Amino acid sequence: MLRHAILATTALTVAAPVFAGEVNVYSYRQPELIQPLVDGFEAATGHTANVVFIDKGITERLVAEGPRSPADLLFTVDISRLAEAKEAGVTQAVSSEVLEANIPDALRDDEGHWFGLTTRARIVYASNDRVAPGEITTYEQLADPIWSGRICTRSGTHVYTIGLVSAMIEHNGAEATKTWLEGLKANLAKSPEGNDRAQVKSIWAGECDISLGNTYYMGAMLADEEQSEWANAVRIDFPSFADGQGSHVNISGVAMVNGAANEAEALAFMEYLSSPEAQEIYADVVHEYPASPDASPSDLVAGWGALEADTTDLTAIASHRAEALRLVEEVDFDG
Repeated sequence: MLRHAILATTALTVAAPVFAGEVNVYSYRQPELIQPLVDGFEAATGHTANVVFIDKGITERLVAEGPRSPADLLFTVDISRLAEAKEAGVTQAVSSEVLEANIPDALRDDEGHWFGLTTRARIVYASNDRVAPGEITTYEQLADPIWSGRICTRSGTHVYTIGLVSAMIEHNGAEATKTWLEGLKANLAKSPEGNDRAQVKSIWAGECDISLGNTYYMGAMLADEEQSEWANAVRIDFPSFADGQGSHVNISGVAMVNGAANEAEALAFMEYLSSPEAQEIYADVVHEYPASPDASPSDLVAGWGALEADTTDLTAIASHRAEALRLVEEVDFDG
C-alpha cells in the first residue's frame, strides 16, 4: 500500500496502482500549505491522500499522461489555470449538493468542473508615508496622471495581471481597457519586473509609492524577518471598479481529473475542502479568504480591513484571457 507522503515532482511519472481508500493529488501549492488539509481529511475520513507538488505545467502533464495518469484531483491557483485545465479536457464535471451549498455560484464552474476554495484580492499596496488613506479608491484611477512615476507592478503577461486586465474588459470593454493599460504604463516608476513582494520592497526603498499585489503576500512578508520591514512600510487599500462592483478577486481551487480512478475518495476530499472547518484551516495557512460564507478569515487577514469582493462570475472574467494578453502586448506594457 502506498505510504502517505508528500512526493517529489518526479515521483509519479507513470501510472500508479489503484488502492481503495486513497486519493492522488497534483498540486501547484507547496507541500507545507497542503499538509494541514491532508491531515484533517485523513483524520475525518480514514482515507489517505498522496500529494505531488508540481511547480508548473500540470495541465500539460495531465494531457501527456492521458488515461495513464495516477492523479484524481488537481489543486491550483488562479482562475486562468482552472479554465485552462477544463478547456484541455483533463477535468470532469462533479455533481455534489455539499459543494454547491458550501461554495457560492460566482466561485465555481457552472458545469461543475472546478470549485473555489479560497479567494485573494488584487489590491493596492500603498506607502504609509507618501499616500493618504482614501487617495486611491478604484482600479481605473491607476491610469490618472497624478500617479505618474509612482507605480510599480510585475509583468503584464503574468497570470495575476492578466486576471485583472480580464476583469477590466468584463467591466469596461476592450477599448476602454486598452486606454487604461496605456495610462497605467505611463505611470510606472520602472519597467515591470519581479514578483509582488519585490514591488513592496520598491515602495519601502522609495522607488515608487503604490503597487499592485495579492493580499496574501502581506501575511507572507510579515512572517519573514527581512521582509517584515517592507510590509510595515505599506498598508493594503481595497480598490473597486468604477461601476461599484468591488475588488477583483481570484481563487485557489480544486477539480477532479477526467478518468480519476478513485472518484469516491476524490469527491470526499473535495467536499471536505469545502467545509467551514477545512476552509478556515486552509485560509489561515495561506493568508487568504475562505470561499464559504460560513467560514471566517484569520484574525490577521481580517485586520487588513473589510473585503467587498467583485461578485462577477469568474468564468466570464476568464473568458477574456486571450484578449487581455493581446492588449497587454499591443501596448507593449513590459517594454
